[in-house]
Parts: sequence; structure tokens; C-alpha cells
Amino acid sequence: MSGYLEIIKTALILFPFVAFLISLPFLLSQYHKYGAITFWKTLIIYSFALYLTCAYFLVILPLPDPAEVAAMTSPRTQLIPGQFIADFFSRTCLNLSQPATYLPAVTQSYFYVPIYNLLLTLPFGLYLHYYFKFSLKKTIFASFLLSLFFELTQLTGLYFIYPRGYRLFDVDDLILNTLGGLLGYLAAIPLLKILPTRDQIDLSARERGQTVSGLRRTLAFGFDFILFSLLASVLGSCFSSTFAAIVAFIIYYLAIPVALRGSTVVQKFLQLKIVDQDGQFSSSRLTLNRLALAVIYFILPSACFALLRLLPNPENVLLLAFAAFFYLIFCAVLLIRILFTTKPLPHERLSRTKLVSTVQPYSML
Repeated sequence: MSGYLEIIKTALILFPFVAFLISLPFLLSQYHKYGAITFWKTLIIYSFALYLTCAYFLVILPLPDPAEVAAMTSPRTQLIPGQFIADFFSRTCLNLSQPATYLPAVTQSYFYVPIYNLLLTLPFGLYLHYYFKFSLKKTIFASFLLSLFFELTQLTGLYFIYPRGYRLFDVDDLILNTLGGLLGYLAAIPLLKILPTRDQIDLSARERGQTVSGLRRTLAFGFDFILFSLLASVLGSCFSSTFAAIVAFIIYYLAIPVALRGSTVVQKFLQLKIVDQDGQFSSSRLTLNRLALAVIYFILPSACFALLRLLPNPENVLLLAFAAFFYLIFCAVLLIRILFTTKPLPHERLSRTKLVSTVQPYSML
């Protein structure tokens, strides 16, 4: 038991890195589909990822020394269905004619191993039924595939990293894991009467998605700048950096939003749109919005740094340092404002525009 707890502890320690890897795709997909993320959906997705992380580590850890694995002569496979039952009778103190042996038998390791294999995939079946809305047949099949993946991971020695498998490929594990998924499916039935359903969670997300959150606006702002920078870099291989930046800005921040009627590529993906104060698309207001964006966030900072470089040394070094410091403060304040408030940004105030959500309620789908 202590060995299992240590492996789960390792999974918990490494889970923040796993969560970081799935965060961005998860956020983008949810904002693309619903325009918002609810507490329940976040809890379900991240707990599911944590469960899969723990399950995988239970399969591969602890990692042995490669030299020890190379010297192993034990069998690599166990292909007799139901062998765990025979092992339980032969390797424990159980004697059916002696009731006094029943309790001691179920406290021995050969009893716990099949129980652990059942419990390993029970949450998997529960998640598949409750949130992913899998049928019974699909849940059984998916549980079998997950178990097969685990067993092949063991059979191949962690995908041929080791010279041979350091754990047994056991057909009984396939049976017990698949049965565990089935039990999880059944365990989800009472939960469906207590917890909010997947449809209710999605409806709540879509209702919230009709307004623009700070995080959604931040993602749009950040990824727009990344795509603009990539375009400027590509054009910079053919033209001067200044000319490339100007052309890239016109293409990405002006021409494309006009063609998409108020949205950049990222904003279109995240279901966002730039409109005038009346909520309508206006090419003239959009142009003013883009000009204000260029002046405030690109031209003014670049002009200030260019002017400071013209000053004689050593004053320009000190001034450049102060300018860089205040510019970083400005960026930090801007980021905080984008992330934590829904108030109009400076370029939106100047152009009298606003960023709105294009997510439609279910009644209009």
C-alpha cells in the first residue's frame, strides 16, 4: 500500500506540469465552442487529467535499473484467463472448509492485486458515462483499450526504452480493468441524479459566454500579437523590419478584420467581434480602432525608444533604462486591466468601439 501511495504522491507533484500542458488547448477549445468556462467543467476536466496521470504512473512506476531489467528471466506474459483466481487459492491461506481462514486470506497481497486492477479503471468508466456521455458498450470498449494500452506499455518495456518488459503482460488485468470500467459506468448512474448534467454544464457555459471575460480577451490579445509577429518575421525576410511590420499590421489587424467583419483570426476562433457603440460592424470605426491600437501600443513606444537613442551618452543609457521600466509597468497595468476587468481599453475608448461575444444562446442555434 505504501508503494502505491508514493506513486500517487509523485503523480500529484508532477500534475501541475501536466495541467499546464493541457490548460491552453482546453481554454482555447472551450472558448471556441462555448465562449466561457464553468467551475464544474474545469473541475471535471482537470480531475480527469489527474486521474489519468495517477493511473499511468501506477502502471510504469517505480522505474527499475536497466541492468536489472536486462538480467530478468521471469515470464513476460500471462495469457490464461482467470489465473488470478487459481493464484488466490494457491498462494493465500484460504481454505473453503475452514471459515477462520477467510478474513486472513483477504488481507494478503494476492487479494488486493485484482481489487486494485478493478479500482484502477473504475473512475475511467465513471467519467465516460457521467461527462462524456458514453454508452455502456462504448465504455466497455474504451476501458478495454485503456487497459490494453497499459499492458502494451508494460510488455514493450516502456516503449522499448528497456531491453524487455519489467512488468507482466497479464490477460487477467485486461479482464479486471475492463470490468472496472463497467463498474464505473454503473457507479455514475446515481451521480447523474445528484450532479449537474453535461447538458446543464454546457448550457451554463454558453450563457456565460455571451459576455466577454477578461481571460478570453487576454487570450485573444496575446495570440493576435503572436500571429502578427510571425507574419512580420516572415515578411522581414524579404523587406526591412519597419516596412515588414507596417505591412503585417495592415494585413493582420486591418485587412483580415474587415474581411471577417470585425474579427481577427483569433477573435473569430474565440467568437469575438469588434463593433461600434450600437453593436454594429463599422469598417470606419474598425479602422479607427486599429489606428489607435497601432499608435498606443506600437508607434509611441517605438518612437520614444528611437528618440532616446539619439541622446548623447551616458544620459541616454539611464533614460533608456527608465523608459524600459515605465513601459514594462504600462504593459503590466494593461495586462491586469485586460485580464481582470471588462472595461474598454484605451484604443477602444478613442475609437468608440467595443469587443463583444458572438456566442448565440441555445434558443437561437
